[in-house]
This record gives sequence, C-alpha cells and structure tokens, in this order.
Amino acid sequence: MATDPRKRKAGPDQRDGGNRKKSKGRQKWTVPGGENRGIQAGDTGIWVTCAMNKEAPSVSDLRNLFEKYASQLYGDTQTAEAAEGEDSGASDGDIENEIRKEVEGIRKPKVAPLFKNVKLPGQCLIFFKTRSPVEPVSFLHKICQDTADGVEPQRCRFVKRLTPLSAIGKVAGSGLKDIATEVLAPHFHGPEKTGKKFAIRVNIRNNKQISRDEIIQQVASLVGKGHKVDLSGYDLLILVEVYQSVVGMSVVGSDYDKLKKYNIAELRDNTISNDQKELAADNTISNDQKEVTDDNTKPKDQEEVAEDNTNPQDQEDVAEDNATSNNQKEAEDNATSNDQKEAADDNAISEDQKQVTEV
Repeated sequence: MATDPRKRKAGPDQRDGGNRKKSKGRQKWTVPGGENRGIQAGDTGIWVTCAMNKEAPSVSDLRNLFEKYASQLYGDTQTAEAAEGEDSGASDGDIENEIRKEVEGIRKPKVAPLFKNVKLPGQCLIFFKTRSPVEPVSFLHKICQDTADGVEPQRCRFVKRLTPLSAIGKVAGSGLKDIATEVLAPHFHGPEKTGKKFAIRVNIRNNKQISRDEIIQQVASLVGKGHKVDLSGYDLLILVEVYQSVVGMSVVGSDYDKLKKYNIAELRDNTISNDQKELAADNTISNDQKEVTDDNTKPKDQEEVAEDNTNPQDQEDVAEDNATSNNQKEAEDNATSNDQKEAADDNAISEDQKQVTEV
C-alpha cells in the first residue's frame, strides 16, 4: 500500500507540546490520601492487642463494639448528619431538585468516621484512630467497667488489652515533651491538683532510638512539684506507648489494675469465674441446708422408730404387770381362803374342846 507523499509525521514539538513522554524518575505516583493512612502526630486513638492471626475478626468485632458504645455515650452523630442531608430538597417527584440533591451530595465532604482502623505491619497489634467527641480514656473505662460488671461484650473473642492514647507525637525532637505537657496539665498542674501519687508505665515497640529510663525521667520531670511516686498505691497512672517513630500518652485512674489493665479477655474470664464461684457457693449452702434439715429430721424419725419399737415392749411389760397382778390376786385369794379354812378348823377344834370340857 502506497503512502501519500503529502502526509507528514508530526515533529516532537507538535506532540502535545513535546511533554507527553515522561522521563524516568521525574514524577512518582502516590496513593491519594496515603499520607493519612499511618499513625500521625496529632492523632488520638486506641491501641489493641489480640490473638495471633486474629487481627481481621478482631477489627470487625471492635468496630461494632465501639460504634455501639459511641451511640450510647455520644449519640448517633453520623446517622443524624446523614439524615440532615437526606431531608434537604423538595418532593421526590421534582426531577430538578433530585438532580440538585445529587450534585450537593457529591460536593458535600464525607463525614469522617469516629473510629478508623490503621493497618499495621506487625502481628497481634491493632490501632484505631478516634476523633471528637470520643475521649479514649473515659470511653475505654466505660467498656471495661461494664465488662467487669458482667455485661458481655458482643463477640470480641480474640481481643486482649485496650490502651487509650489521648495525644500522639513524634519521638524525635520535642514530640514527647509536647504531648506530655498537653496530657499531664489537666491532672497535675494547677492549685487544686497537688499531692497526687502517680506512677509511669512505658511500653516500647519497634524503636531503639529512645530508652525506657529516658522516657520515665523526662515525663517525671514534667509532672511538676507537689506530687510523689507510688508504684502500687497511685492515684493516677501515666501510660506511654512508643511504636516506631511515634509516641502516645494518656492518664488513667487508680482502678486500672483492678480492671485488669483494660484487658477485656481477663475481665470476662474473671466475671465467669466469679459467677461459677457464686454458683458453687449457692450449691454448697443448699447442700448444707439440706444436711441440716436431714439432721434435724433424723432424731424425730429415730424417736418415732424408737417409740414404735418400745411400744411392743411396753405392751409386754404391761401384760407382765397385769399377769403379776392377777397372780398376786390369786395368791392372795388362795391365802385368804386358806386362812378362812384354818380359822374354820380352829373354830371346829375349839368347839370340840369345849364339848369335851363340858362332858
């Protein structure tokens, strides 16, 4: 097939301005919103440990549990906002208004969820970002207290410990100092916040830049004067969690150890154990009461049996007594008759002697 000599190929300067072809290394493609997928400074959230290879079901169970408690404590914010968007506009039959509502729905920014799971590379670790109005410490305390009181969490079969983080910052630089100042101030700073007994507990994962002792010294220096350390009888406990390049902190109350360090698996097992103990105690009391009742009825039964056994004997004794009485009576009657006979004989002899004398 012949080529038309009048056709000419476009030169490099005529192909979309000459910028269509990209050179290697000039631009790097990134995932939209990828910078918000990790744990960032300024976040708040909840650390969770779970059974190995059970991260996926634990995330699903926790999301349901968190949303349930958020609805109870803060109201169903997301549902209310969605309802407001659906109520805007006119009747369903107006096509123009329907189109306008769809356009507004597209333009309207999506409401961020209260709990957002952050995927982590390690095993047995889960992190949920939280946003206002969720306050991690009071939120988790409510869940753990309910579990301790016997309220069974929905599923959550593989979930272990929950750790609240009221503030998160970078480990490097002044990140630890910044979040410590923010978190500690409401609890330790101020004229009415003196005389507190406190303790510090640090947990470090995948980080070798900072040591546990360095964190404790720096945090203790920021607590302020007028407070003293008490590792077992503390009023407030400072929790510090380090993961890779970020550090989080929160302050919990004196019942943290009583609530099994916010480990809902141990709280659930402890509740079941207590229920079993109470059931065993109730059974023991019932058995003891039954034994006491049996012991109380045995003497009566024995007495009745004894009475039944003694009745024939008594009857025999009565019969013997009656027989003896009859024998004695007969003997007395015989003796009387003998006496009478002897008296008659004596009278006869006396008469005979009298007659002889007269003769």
